[in-house]
Amino acid sequence: MKEIFLCAINNILSGTCQEDCKFCTQSVRYHADITRYTYKSIEQIVSEAARAKKNGALGYCLVTAGKGLDDKKVEYVARAAQAVKAEVEGLNLIACNGTATKDQLIYLKENGIDSYNHNLETSEKYYAEICQTHTWGERYETCENVKSVGLALCSGGIFGMGETPEDRDSLLNSIASLSPESTPLNFYHPNPALPIKTRNIEFDEALAIISKARRLLGEEKLLMVAGGRELLFNNKEHAMFDAGANAIVIGDYLTTEGLAPSKDRSMLEALGYKIATSCHPANVEE
Repeated sequence: MKEIFLCAINNILSGTCQEDCKFCTQSVRYHADITRYTYKSIEQIVSEAARAKKNGALGYCLVTAGKGLDDKKVEYVARAAQAVKAEVEGLNLIACNGTATKDQLIYLKENGIDSYNHNLETSEKYYAEICQTHTWGERYETCENVKSVGLALCSGGIFGMGETPEDRDSLLNSIASLSPESTPLNFYHPNPALPIKTRNIEFDEALAIISKARRLLGEEKLLMVAGGRELLFNNKEHAMFDAGANAIVIGDYLTTEGLAPSKDRSMLEALGYKIATSCHPANVEE
């Protein structure tokens, strides 16, 4: 029976980013109608981690808005990780805090972070069309830093932002070159405040991306359908799992609502899948 890995996201510092990424509602430049706050309380983070674990999540991602880590932010994420690890057993703790140096990543690892998520987002060639305040190369370098310090790497991208099929292939090849342990595939969710107004990807194209990602990354890695899943795969989830996905995000995303975790659990049960109870994916037929 195929196992599906569940991951939950906690936006612990929201909507304060100064970068100009055209796909992101957390940028202050576009004045998107989202909830913005700084430094969620550690107690709330722990409480939400316990709820995510109860809902079946094995991965728990601590996300901060902004280009990258500074001394204050790295200390905050470290304290949050320590507190979650002390109170909630069995979670794979993921940090997603933008660009990071090796020293910062080592510090997070020493304080309880298991994995680091940093997405390449799109192809190297197309990246300048969607962001001018930092480079694709900085993203790739951070991913290399993650691997060099012994953290598990989680790296993926967003599809449907106006890129070409060649850009999609280039992005998938770049992700594969990093050999990440986990790859989130996001599908662009338009917001009226953002410069990218429409999504140029359809259901069949999304399935092809999942299938190609699985071939490139290998059978043993986690391949997650994350943002935009409800827009493209609602009531067609079996197709994305058949194409090679073996992980999903449950609950809310960074600034958009997801389905109730109970609905996703019911969906998986109805499709005949087992919810994973270990961080190591398995595709064992029983």
